[in-house]
Amino acid sequence: MYKSPDELKKDIAVYTEQLDEKFNGKDGKRYVMLCGGTGCMAANSMGLKEKLEEYINKYGIADKVGIRTVGCFGMCSQGPFVRIFPENTLYRLVKVEDIEEIVFDDLLNGKVVDRLVYEDPASGEKIRKMEDIPFYKKQKRIALHGCGVIDPNRIEEALGCGGYQGLMKALTMDRADVIKAVLDSGLRGRGGGGFPTGRKWQFAYDQKSDEKYVVCNGDEGDPGAFMDRSALEDNPLGVIEGMVIAGYAIGAKNGYFYIRAEYPRAVERIKQTIAKAEELGLLGDNILGSDFSFHAHLRLGAGAFVCGEETALLNSIMGLRGMPRSRPPFPAVSGLWGKPTIVNNVETLACVPYIFREGVSEFTKYGTERSKGTKVFCLGGKVVNVGLVEIPMGTTLRELIFDIGGGIQDGKKFKAIQTGGPSGGCLTEDDLDTPIDFDNMVAAGSMMGSGGAIVMDEDNCMVDVAKFYMGFICDESCGKCSPCRIGTKRMLEILERITSGKGSMQDFEDLEEIAAACKSNSLCALGQTSANPILSTIAHFKDEYIAHIQDKKCPAKVCKDLITYSIDPNKCRKCSMCSRACPMETIHGEPGKTVFVIDQSRCIKCGMCLASCKFDAISIN
Repeated sequence: MYKSPDELKKDIAVYTEQLDEKFNGKDGKRYVMLCGGTGCMAANSMGLKEKLEEYINKYGIADKVGIRTVGCFGMCSQGPFVRIFPENTLYRLVKVEDIEEIVFDDLLNGKVVDRLVYEDPASGEKIRKMEDIPFYKKQKRIALHGCGVIDPNRIEEALGCGGYQGLMKALTMDRADVIKAVLDSGLRGRGGGGFPTGRKWQFAYDQKSDEKYVVCNGDEGDPGAFMDRSALEDNPLGVIEGMVIAGYAIGAKNGYFYIRAEYPRAVERIKQTIAKAEELGLLGDNILGSDFSFHAHLRLGAGAFVCGEETALLNSIMGLRGMPRSRPPFPAVSGLWGKPTIVNNVETLACVPYIFREGVSEFTKYGTERSKGTKVFCLGGKVVNVGLVEIPMGTTLRELIFDIGGGIQDGKKFKAIQTGGPSGGCLTEDDLDTPIDFDNMVAAGSMMGSGGAIVMDEDNCMVDVAKFYMGFICDESCGKCSPCRIGTKRMLEILERITSGKGSMQDFEDLEEIAAACKSNSLCALGQTSANPILSTIAHFKDEYIAHIQDKKCPAKVCKDLITYSIDPNKCRKCSMCSRACPMETIHGEPGKTVFVIDQSRCIKCGMCLASCKFDAISIN
């Protein structure tokens, strides 16, 4: 158990040197790093590990090669990964059958397996080192510090990668000076609202109370978002350190991690790291021999999206139904059990140690005038490089989508990007040069949100996109207030009518009226922002709505009630592939003799016929 900062610093120096040896080959060994992120594990990265161990032993090099499992590398669409040090060679899309070649050619004979390294889609250039890949060049890891570098199961590696250096610095400062440093850093809440973190801490600090609390909001629920999960899985000590600094700043003795139960690996990592930190004296009573005590606790969310809202989250922690309440009083004044409580998002807390470890000026080097630092995004949808990215605020949408993301899949045309999840809106080609920050995104008609960024191409129907998000909001509304409970349902019904060809021009007026009622009267942000995806798609793609309503057509050929599949008799080869693929047996013809025909009265428009035809004979009308 560490009883003073000096004791910890001695071991940190050792752990740092050990990490340096692994990365630079100073111990005479080579190290194979495997991505242990959820995406790569789902793609069998642990199967790769088993094969690596097998072939390393087979070729008798076990004393010369070490295997390490680390966190997410970020470029999820190219996983699973195998990264080899000290050369820093990165292999992607690795299969079990590739492992013997990697071991024999690279680990045994020092020859890079070029067919497995990243190939730039634009130039065709083979890129061997991770840092030279365009996906990584414009990124800066602050919140994701240590992710993809350390083994998250080894607290020693987290300490060797800068862990607890920020806390040791903070413990030498007055509490008011800690809060001032956070204020000076310009750090704003990364959960979506963008409220200045230092001001929230100041409110709680100013309250006179015998008990105060810090809560980490890990109830990430936006479709396509996994930023918080990765931070919790890949460097749990970094998030814990941020919570402890927050606790010290406001005078809290207890903190709660509220993590959704659907993140079992994140839950387990936090639980294990809390236990290890307590054992080492990094958590608990008199941390590092100081007079400051702080205990961290874990609570699981039951999957309700609305519990991402801070008052609903606090209710859930206290064993009450997870529903929002009116504010004021705000949680910083009256939160858990009526005591002053600050609720910070995972990413926000993960940024805090950097501010104290590296300094305020280093943090403010990145970002824009009113939005400092970096932002983590989950870049998904129709983009080439799907994955987890952390970029300096001020990076443009064009850089995010085309430089980091590699552009649109299959050479399709960019149409829109949905940011901010169900609470955000879509931005178009006109917005591509907008620098990304909290205020610019709102001014453009969307919001940053927690960091979901879904890219859409010419094949996406924007009316269908709005319907998807509204369906999600409807399902996740807690039902406590009628504007949200009823209003979101009515908006969804209108969108369903439009996408089925039964909408009218009156629906535009109705949508705007209901949207205004939800925005001004709903209890929490879920209802207040629920219409944003609808209003932004109407603003940018009104012609698609009109096509659905007046022409009874879906320009993107997505909405099933407005499309038909047909077979071109001049292209049909009479092969019967479409007929055999049809699950409803609605395609008829005699193989080799007659042209096949679709019975439109029974077609469910599943698209299996289109996917099975190799002669481009089937079209969507």
